Amino acid sequence: MSDLLERLRGRGWRLTSQRRVVAQVLDGDHVHLTADEVHALAARRLPEISRATVYNTLGELVSLGEVIEVSTAGRAMRYDPNARHPHQHLVCSGCGTVRDVHPNGDPLAVLPAAERFGFTVSDVEVTYRGLCPSCG
Repeated sequence: MSDLLERLRGRGWRLTSQRRVVAQVLDGDHVHLTADEVHALAARRLPEISRATVYNTLGELVSLGEVIEVSTAGRAMRYDPNARHPHQHLVCSGCGTVRDVHPNGDPLAVLPAAERFGFTVSDVEVTYRGLCPSCG
């Protein structure tokens, strides 16, 4: 069983066949699929699954904090099931490939207290952009 499915079962989330197939499609390392890609892969396993069901399920998973939305600047939103392990993203500006990266250190440490403007910072998102070996 996938890690995402285990987490959802642990939360008592009702796993219909449609929800299960979406979770199965999202399982794995460095998975950053668009909603359309999730739908296409899910439809191979469950041909009757609708695009609306996939979008609704992705929205629920994001709301639950089980999946992260990853913006890739000018491209379709991508969905990352690696929500339980802090990480950043490396995005290819050419083809849009997304990889999880784990830089050393605390990203909040580089933001001086004077630049926090009194905010209590709860989360940091850093996206590294460049060209992958195929596009470089």
